[in-house]
Amino acid sequence: MKTYTTAIFLLVAGLTMAQSVSFEEYDLSNGLHVILHQDNNAPVVTTSVMYHVGAKDEQPNRTGFAHFFEHLLFEGTKNIENGAWFSIVTENGGTNNANTTDDRTYYYEVFPSNNLALGLWMESERMLHPIIEQDGVDTQNEVVKEEKRLRVDNRPYGKFLENVKKHLFVKHPYRWTTIGEMEHLDAATLDEFLAFNKKFYVPNNAVLVVAGDIDINTTKKMVEDYFGSIPRGADIVRKKVTEDPITEPLSAKAYDSNIQIPAVVAAYRTPSFKDRDSRVLDMISTYLSDGPSSKLYKKLVDEKKMALQTGAFNISQEDYSMYVVFGLPQGEFQLTDLVTEMDEEVAKLQKELISERDYQKLLNKFENGFVSANASIEGVANSLARYHMLYGDTNLINNEIDIYRSITREEIRDVANKYLNSNQRLVLEYLPESENN
Repeated sequence: MKTYTTAIFLLVAGLTMAQSVSFEEYDLSNGLHVILHQDNNAPVVTTSVMYHVGAKDEQPNRTGFAHFFEHLLFEGTKNIENGAWFSIVTENGGTNNANTTDDRTYYYEVFPSNNLALGLWMESERMLHPIIEQDGVDTQNEVVKEEKRLRVDNRPYGKFLENVKKHLFVKHPYRWTTIGEMEHLDAATLDEFLAFNKKFYVPNNAVLVVAGDIDINTTKKMVEDYFGSIPRGADIVRKKVTEDPITEPLSAKAYDSNIQIPAVVAAYRTPSFKDRDSRVLDMISTYLSDGPSSKLYKKLVDEKKMALQTGAFNISQEDYSMYVVFGLPQGEFQLTDLVTEMDEEVAKLQKELISERDYQKLLNKFENGFVSANASIEGVANSLARYHMLYGDTNLINNEIDIYRSITREEIRDVANKYLNSNQRLVLEYLPESENN
């Protein structure tokens, strides 16, 4: 068992105030990793479970399974009637939700602290006694299809990232989307869903976080009572998939019937979010496009009136990340004009150190973002689970900001030179369907 109490810093109204984030972590005999955070300032508690399963753990002909299970595991359990999950939560003064990425799936409840046992029981039921039957599969299949229609198929630029991924990755399962293909879900058998659950939704592939108004010793006993008897699953062996480096420019076109204004994106395959360089790329994207005073926005939107919108962001993931720079042209300007201007700003980063003033501004933004992410019990629970499962270091909740603080202006220049070159990228033209001749 490890116990940490370390300091992070909170920037409020220009003053730096010390704030502690303490936690204990340990493993149950079945492999479930447990993290407890006590904060008695408000009578609320978050119970959450993160499973190390996401879209990258699917088969190429069965995409969408992890996201599908985000829905399916609310259907009911041996002791929770079908359709009753959400009413139990709300009737006891709570809220709950879940979300899925390419790397993990996360479930959580927030209750008044006197309902801690209820939150633990519900998550243990989800892990031990889920009811996976054809009726529930059929119901959630329709729910997921409707979600895909709303969020992807009928949404302007809804397939933007999907097309970036399928051209940027050749071998790695990041090449498909988290929501997956509906025909894959339609073709899947009940036995396939049962096998997916048996493989991934097991204690040794999960982390349980209990955060908020708790007593540590009492909570440990409750965790053991509810989760200790759940059988360990078979060890999960993941094959590492390595992409060949991009050494020649890639180009592609995609079409969207929901748009009238085209867009262009330059996308680069970059390292895992565990890599220091990925954090440097976070700083570069903030420098280029975070807010109206950022370099790209100020230049292309405000000053030159060339773009309706522009931005840069580092999509951080466990195995590889994606660095994306995009723009929507205005007036008579062409997509190639935007690429030229965006490249010019990147070239400046590669040749010159950013100013000391801009550097301090970046640090301030990351200080504020770091604090905001952990400003609520829900945020703390999420961070604790994520840092343990995906980074292998729970204490990053306290010291990741020190990594950002240690990044130098020279590193920003060097990392831009290392990854953001025209021969290492995809340029995707995202066009109205009317231009698909």
